[in-house]
This record gives sequence, C-alpha cells and structure tokens, in this order.
Amino acid sequence: MKNFYSSLLLVFTVVGSLIAQQDVLFTINNKPIYTKEFKRIYNKNLDLVQDKSQKNVDNYLELFVNYKLKLEDAYAKGLQDKPSYKSELNGYKRQLTQKYINDNKVTDQLVTEAYERLKIEINANHILVKLDQNATKAQENTALAEIKKLRERVIQEGFNAVQKDIHNGKTLFAENLGYFTAFKMVYNFENAAYNTKVGQVSDPFRTRFGYHVVVVNDIRKNRGNVTVAHIMLETDKEDLINKLYKRLEQNEDFQTLAAQYSIDKSSSKKGGMLPKFSGGQLASTVFENEAFALKELGSYTKPFKTKFGWHIVKLYSKQGLRAFTDYKTELEQKVKRDSRSQVLNEQRVEKLLTKYNLTYNQPLLKDFEDNLTDYFFKGLWEIPEVLNTDKPFLVIKKKTLTYKDFANYLHKIQRRPQPKRSYSELLEKVYKDFLDFNVSKYQEDYLEDENQEYADILKEYKEGLLLFELMGNQIWDSASNDSIALKAYFNANSAKYKFSKRVKATIASSALKKQAKAAYKLLKAGKTKEEIESLLNPADQVNITFNSGNYQLDNPALPSKLKIEKGISKVKKNNKSYVVVVVNKVLPEMQKTFEEARGSVMSDFQDEKELKWISELKVKYPIVINQENLNALKAELNH
Repeated sequence: MKNFYSSLLLVFTVVGSLIAQQDVLFTINNKPIYTKEFKRIYNKNLDLVQDKSQKNVDNYLELFVNYKLKLEDAYAKGLQDKPSYKSELNGYKRQLTQKYINDNKVTDQLVTEAYERLKIEINANHILVKLDQNATKAQENTALAEIKKLRERVIQEGFNAVQKDIHNGKTLFAENLGYFTAFKMVYNFENAAYNTKVGQVSDPFRTRFGYHVVVVNDIRKNRGNVTVAHIMLETDKEDLINKLYKRLEQNEDFQTLAAQYSIDKSSSKKGGMLPKFSGGQLASTVFENEAFALKELGSYTKPFKTKFGWHIVKLYSKQGLRAFTDYKTELEQKVKRDSRSQVLNEQRVEKLLTKYNLTYNQPLLKDFEDNLTDYFFKGLWEIPEVLNTDKPFLVIKKKTLTYKDFANYLHKIQRRPQPKRSYSELLEKVYKDFLDFNVSKYQEDYLEDENQEYADILKEYKEGLLLFELMGNQIWDSASNDSIALKAYFNANSAKYKFSKRVKATIASSALKKQAKAAYKLLKAGKTKEEIESLLNPADQVNITFNSGNYQLDNPALPSKLKIEKGISKVKKNNKSYVVVVVNKVLPEMQKTFEEARGSVMSDFQDEKELKWISELKVKYPIVINQENLNALKAELNH
C-alpha cells in the first residue's frame, strides 16, 4: 500500500509538472513566464493600444519580453528591497485591499441611499452633549439622560430659547447648521436629519462627538450642476479683464476671446469651457456662487476676482442632480471615504466572525482580569512575569495569537486616555477591538490566496513600480546627469534639432471689420500701438487689442493665407475676428542651440540608451521561446 501511495504521488507530481510546462510561453534566465499571464495582459490592454503594430502578437510579445527582461534585472539588483519601494507598494496595497474586502451589496445599498439624499438639502439646528468616545457606561447613561431632558425643553420652549440658555461651546452645544446634504455630516448625524420631518425634533442619537438631537427647519431641492465657460486672467490684469468685458457687451464672441486671452490652458483651447460641476466640487466658493447665480443660458457675469485670478463666467447649461448611473462610481468612492465606511467595516467584521467561527465571548479574559491593576489607567501597567505568554489565546484559521499578543495590545493601548472602569468592562471593550482588528488583518494578509483578480492587479503594480525604479536608475536619472554624453549626442545629431520658419509679429484684433480697417490705415500711417488704442478705444469701449511675439506659421493666431514677408498685412478674417498682422521680421529655419533643444535631445538620447541596454540584457539573461505554445497562442488570439 505504501508503494502504491508513493507511485500515485509521483504520478500527480509528474502530471502537474507537465501541465505547468505546457503553459510556459518562454523562459528568461531559466525562469518560466506563462502563456496565461501574457494572454491576460494582452487582452486587457488590447483596446488601450493605439499603435496597431502593437496589437500584432509577435510585436506585443517583443514588448512583453523586454518588460520581463527589465524586471529580471531589477530583481537581480535588489530594488525590491529598497525602503522607498516598499513604502510606496504598501501604500498602494492598502488602497487596493479596501476595494476587495467590503461587501458590495452593503456598498450598493449605501450608494443608493446617498443618491436619494443628495436630491435634497436640509436646514437644521442641533444640540450636542459632548462625550468622549471612550466614556464609561456610567458616563454614557448620564449624557443620555441629559440630552433627553434637553429634547423635552426644545419641544416645550423652542430651540432658540434653549440655545440662549445652554450653549457654552465646551460641553454643551446648540448651533444653527444652515443647509447641508449627504456627505456633509457624519453618517449617524445625517441619518437622524434625513429621518426627521420638518418642524420635528429627532430622538437622541450617538456620534463620536457625543449625544445629539436634531431640529429640522426646512428642506429644499439640491442646486444640481452647471456647465460654464470662463475667461481667466492673472490677478494683476484688472484693466484687461474689464476691457474684455466691454468687448462682450459689444456682442463679441465669448469663446473667441477665451481662446485668445484666458490663461487657463486646460480650458482656453475649448473656448473656456469647463466640465460641469455641482456645489462644493470646486476649490473656489466664490466661483461656484457666481456660476450658480446665473439664471439664463448665454448670460455671463461681470468680472470678479478669486484667489486664482480674474474671471468672467458664461452659463451654457444648468441641470439637476446627475443621473444615478452617471454618479454611481463617484458615490462609491465617497461612501468608502465617508463615515459610512464604519457601517461597511461592521458588516465586514460580522461576516468574518461567522466565517471563522468566532464570537466576542472570550473566557480566557479572566486570566487577564486577575493580572490587571489600576496602574493601567495611569499608563504604567506592565505585563506580569507570571502570565503564560506562550499560551494560545485566539485561533483564526491558520493563525494562532498567544497571550503575549493580547498582553502587548493591552500594554500599548494604555497610553490612550482611559476613564476608570471595572476590569471586566475594560477587557470586554479591548477584546472586541483586538478581535475586530485581527480578523480584518487576517483577511487582508491572505487576500492574494483567496482572490485571483486582486492578486493579478497587485502583481502588475508591484512590477510596474519596480520597473519605474529601475528605469529611473538605469535610463532617466543617468541620462539627466550625464551632460557630456548629452552634448556629444546633440553634436552628432544636430541636424534633427532646428527651428522651423517663424515670424516676429504684432497682431491687431477686432470683432468689427470696420475697426480692423481703421487700425490697418493707422498702422500704415506709422502710428504706434498705444496711439491706435487711444484713438480706437474710447473710455467705455474696447474695439481693438494687440498681441506681440514670435509665431510658428501654423499658430492659430495667424490667418491661414497670410503672406509671409516683412510688412503690414491687409485685414484678414481669422476665426470670428478680423486681424491685421505686422510682420516685423521673418525668422528662417535655423539651428537650435543645445539648451534650446535639450528636451528633445534628452528624449532621443534616452531612447537610444534604452535600446542598447535591452540588447545587453538579452545577452545577460538568455531567452528561450516555446515556439509550439507561441503558435497555439497566435492561432487562438488571431481567431
């Protein structure tokens, strides 16, 4: 029988080895890279690849092989052990883990609830009896009794009378909160507010701040969102923003002026258009209020100033709350960052306790109760030597926590302020926190074993981060610091780095052809820019504006059919404006200096350095392609 089991084990081992070998696409330095990994990444990135050549399996395989070569070199150099790498990875891992440990059903319920609440804003008052989160049961009972009495007073006397009598800003608070909506208050408070009718006083409820009651004064619909465009200038350009406002009042095109003058580069190319936004979404409350105050589509504000600069805002659309499907992803993120996350955590722990067959009932706490002293409440308690610290205390599947683990936890938390209470009450609370923490940590520690999707994503990030470290050391930093090699590369390839033909010019612009013609005549007569502005721009109007600089011939500020020669052009229509271009100088194609070409030289030099490095890696780490598996893969992917 023993020989039979030995033979059977050998058969399974051989079969497993053969299956693994059948999946190997190639090896690097005798280390296998599997077909399933290549196929997963290829299919995942297929729609993201713009270069059609990279969709070809052979071409993509070359990129994949080069990627794995670099990783092999990174591990060989020990970059995975760098503290900075470990810190960055652990930070990402914590974020990713959160996505996979919570119950999606509970999350969906919270998201739906939040959306319904976002439809309205609540105006409310509240009373708070302040209470520490670690209060004793006796302190909890006293605070609860006091808030109940205050609730009755509010019902009998009215909020304002009670507010004047009790508010001290220390232990008792009676405050007017104004309007708020979902996510603006802690979740328990929000629940009470949204579940209380207008004119009524809520039942007492607990938050981390203490015991409250809420008085709901009014409700109104959410303001929704707006789509606006803006012209933005620097904080010292008040004169220019006022001139542009006058041009708008003279029926000039808003988007044309935004494209020409706005310093907000992310929006100026789109005529100043901004993505739609809702209340509280922008960094400037002033900007939001000005935008929401616009009533009619097409109307615009007078110039106003924020900490970012001067603005004129034009309204293009005004909408109610976004559709749920459009808002859902953002709401999910908000739910996980909000105090609602406590609900998610409680649900998660509850399920884990069931999964691991655990409860908060721990009879072994009696051993600790017998070894506690009042020194604990002073932060001076030491673990007694008589305690058997090696004894098992808590078993979570594969992990065993000992008396020492719980004793250390007790010793650590005594540093926090602790109100004096009975040892049994203290240990009951501490053990709950200890158990919650450890079942959660166990799930996180073993998540890669239990969830393949999570494992794949984490691996991609590990490798991507490692590759970033390697490329920085091998290519980017070394190229940046090697000025001699950069200059040598520039000298050998200088013909690649030239300025194209340009003009040094001044452009006069107006929305009115008549004014542009007047500017043309004045320019021909030798008048200066200042003289022309004085003549054509009366005190209450801006008919003409000037801009000067060096312009590439394809610059949209230049009219398309401009004659490239020194002199004053005739009036040309450009977009929705009329322009006169004074070409002061035609700048021919010319060689760039090293400093002028430095950015392009750096990029090209790094590309060449990387190609040479890849060639060296292929020699250092031999590659063997499994042609049979590659052919099968190509047949499958090209099907």
